Amino acid sequence: MEQLRHIGMVLGSLKALMVFKEDIQINQRQCCLLVDMFNLAFEGITEEIKQSLRFEERHTKWRILEQPLKELLRVVKEGELYIQHCLEMKDWWAKAIFYAQNTDCVELHIHDLLCCVPVVIEAIEIVGEISGCDQDEIKKRRLILTKKYVKEWKDPKLFQWNFGKHYLVSQEICNRLDSVWKEDRWLLMETIREKKSLGSQSKQEQQLTELLFKKLDDSEHSNGNHLFPSSILVSSKDYQVKRRLGSGSQYKEINWLGENFAVRHFFGEIEQVIPEISLVSSLSHPNVMQFLCGFSDEEKKECFLVMELMNKDLSSYMKELCRPRKRVPFSVPVAVDLMLQIARGMEYLHSRKIYHGHLNPSNILVKARNSTSEGYLNVKIYGFGSSSIKNLTYRSASVQNGSNPFIWYAPEVLLEEEQPGNGCVSKYSEKADVYSFGMICFELLTGKVPFDDGHLQGDKMSRNIRTGERPLFPFQSPKYLTNLTKKCWHTDIAQRPSFLSICRILRYIKRFLAMNPDHSQPDAPMPLIDYCDVEMGISSQLSQWGISDQARVSQIPFHIFGYRVVEKEKTCLTVRKKSSESGSEGASIGEDDHVCAVGDTLSLISASEMSVMSLDSNNKKISLRKKIADMKASKTTGTGMAKGKLRPPQLILSRGSRSLRYESFPMVISPMLSSPKNKRRSSSSGHASDSELA
Repeated sequence: MEQLRHIGMVLGSLKALMVFKEDIQINQRQCCLLVDMFNLAFEGITEEIKQSLRFEERHTKWRILEQPLKELLRVVKEGELYIQHCLEMKDWWAKAIFYAQNTDCVELHIHDLLCCVPVVIEAIEIVGEISGCDQDEIKKRRLILTKKYVKEWKDPKLFQWNFGKHYLVSQEICNRLDSVWKEDRWLLMETIREKKSLGSQSKQEQQLTELLFKKLDDSEHSNGNHLFPSSILVSSKDYQVKRRLGSGSQYKEINWLGENFAVRHFFGEIEQVIPEISLVSSLSHPNVMQFLCGFSDEEKKECFLVMELMNKDLSSYMKELCRPRKRVPFSVPVAVDLMLQIARGMEYLHSRKIYHGHLNPSNILVKARNSTSEGYLNVKIYGFGSSSIKNLTYRSASVQNGSNPFIWYAPEVLLEEEQPGNGCVSKYSEKADVYSFGMICFELLTGKVPFDDGHLQGDKMSRNIRTGERPLFPFQSPKYLTNLTKKCWHTDIAQRPSFLSICRILRYIKRFLAMNPDHSQPDAPMPLIDYCDVEMGISSQLSQWGISDQARVSQIPFHIFGYRVVEKEKTCLTVRKKSSESGSEGASIGEDDHVCAVGDTLSLISASEMSVMSLDSNNKKISLRKKIADMKASKTTGTGMAKGKLRPPQLILSRGSRSLRYESFPMVISPMLSSPKNKRRSSSSGHASDSELA
């Protein structure tokens, strides 16, 4: 409830800011859309809470809502900072250059919002399943929810028609998402024309006006091949070089037009790299380094590429974090967020047919999102492009930092590198970048550089990597993340997923982490099924529906919903299979308690507890009797949840010599599971009695 109150306070602050929305000269339409979506999300969530939950239970049963609402609060705060920055009139020219092609509003803030809202709604539904003491009302709510996540709704159009408003992807919002960026570009050009018509511009302002007109025109027609004279930059009275970025580097931090930027300064035959510079300058994604503008001096054969200033590269950042007493650099949620940002940036590049070839932590730049982001970082991928610009500007950061570059290259790249007279450029492909991404994931999750233990060095490393040698994860690494990583670095290229699939998997993993915040505990909750299997079940259907290879942010809620449907289907199949293998237990439950199958029984259990069950092939007996017996005992003795006397039920799964227990909050089992014929009680040990399991 506290997080919900803070979200309301931030939205109140935004409402006050939007009184002056007509004064927003940078990305006005995008700011208005972002605020509207924040308000719609808040109204929908609060209405859902009002309809499904009881206020007096907020301290007892709302626990699962805390983390999803905390994530939503972070997203809303970051959106508020973005709007404040767009509203600020100081250093207008620098902001205009930076935001002329910037898509952060839609691709970063709205993306995060659309990832978060489905999780909050699902958490409310879970709490709603146990809210109140009226068993008939609880039974009806569960019946409604069992009809929601079914395959009949697993169609993008049906989903939009039925749930679009609730999940912020109605047709009206989707239309605005497609148009606001173009509208803001047109409004920016109109503002520039107004400034030009005043007739009192200085020489520098006239040059900047021409630069922005050219930049906006190039972004529309994507045919720009022109660099401006370097005098516009270096002869500006407010141009100042502050420091070099890296030892002997071509990169510098500069202050220009009142803002700090990074600039890449290099020498060579400029004409041959102009088409390449034009291509990379046309890119716009929150997780790809954007070249804001380019300048050249043909006589001196030098070039300046201005870009956003970041703090440092990911490799250096992790080395600072991984001190002797802290081997793991990031918490699991932060590591997953970084993985998702890298995957989104690579997905965008691949949609433009740009393959990196040198993807490693040294070519990933980071900086803190804001002071309240709890360790979350913003990621920018750089070091990509064709060989022409790399020959002038690129030196492998891996070699500079002293690490072996073999560890980041896919086996097929290493194989072609060793062929006499052949380069490895032809093997730079999507799947080669996916392999490199897998190695980055290993370092993010473990804090260790792949193969840094010394058992593979020199020529042995290349040979053993090609034959299937891979780093070893520590025992405690989350299996749902190690499975994805191993898929990415698979020797068989066909087995490696695309970045589009990786993004979907990571979004759903973020959903799992938000629903299960105890991920740092020794016996942390684990998904019941492998999300890579879920992706295989849904990816083919998405292609049948004609969903494009490049995902749009408006498709994200449907992807999460589709994952939930497939997850439920596979979960029920898995449980039924395990139940049939365990012998008579499944039949006993079905006979005594009027339940058709264990899968149907589990569909009535809270989704939060479903998500933490982990099936063990060596021991398949699941103690559901304890839950049923506790409910019957409470009914017989007259005690209940409302009085706070009943111990929260547990899901217990034997795993070798120990039992995995999960207690999240009190939960009521539907009367459908109770039978007056069955008067047995569970044993005092907390497990089902031997007679019940017979």
